[in-house]
Amino acid sequence: MVILITGISSGFGRAIALKLSSNGHKVYGTYRHSSEQIPGVTYLKADVLDEDAVRSAVNAVIQAEGRIDVFINNAGMGIGGPLEFISIDDARRQMDVNFIGMVKFLNLVVPIMRNQHQGHIICISSIGGLMGLPYQGMYSASKFATEGYCEALRLELRRFGIHVTVINPGDFSTGFTASRTKVCPTEAMTAYPGYARSMQSIEKDEKTGLKPEHLARRISRILLKKHPRNRYIIATPVQKASVLLKRILPSKWYDRILASYYKL
Repeated sequence: MVILITGISSGFGRAIALKLSSNGHKVYGTYRHSSEQIPGVTYLKADVLDEDAVRSAVNAVIQAEGRIDVFINNAGMGIGGPLEFISIDDARRQMDVNFIGMVKFLNLVVPIMRNQHQGHIICISSIGGLMGLPYQGMYSASKFATEGYCEALRLELRRFGIHVTVINPGDFSTGFTASRTKVCPTEAMTAYPGYARSMQSIEKDEKTGLKPEHLARRISRILLKKHPRNRYIIATPVQKASVLLKRILPSKWYDRILASYYKL
């Protein structure tokens, strides 16, 4: 299969590219910053904020292969902090990278797959796309947007033989933790005394979380399925249970559980 992955410099993207390439697939991946390259993977420099670079990356794959069988939207970033202190510029960047960047790629990839009458779109969302995470609210908002977009896209494309799958990872040990932009002016720390304690708990869970290779192995198996599911929650049993509890508990009860878990 010909596979295009966004954001393969590190973390999920690198692990996925390495696994799928080792399985014999033809893998193309976009990157912003140079990193040690994976043998057999074709690297395409493209920042999701740059529409021309996105178009060039997709065109490069089509010129070389004539098709795209799988598109994996992985590129993303996170902003942490109390929502009232997130600037409009930060909010716009969060949405531009995590959501609008995905849309830019899909506006180009979908017509290709539609003409092929075949394809599989996999979008990396998050557990945070299924629940609003305190002090990560803007990140959750970007993933909620991804969820709604993919749900609609799935219905629109079903007649063309195109699968749309959402992946919801829980806590994973990747470079995402260190690269998160944290909004923490003195005023925020004073107004929200639990902020620092909550972020310490969040980062501890991430640093001791699952390894990105685990997610890569799951995706490699998903690609072999004739009828993949709409959603795969790839997380610890506790985190999977938290998603189930949100579905069945009254919202006020669930809020209390989250508040306790995040030490609010």
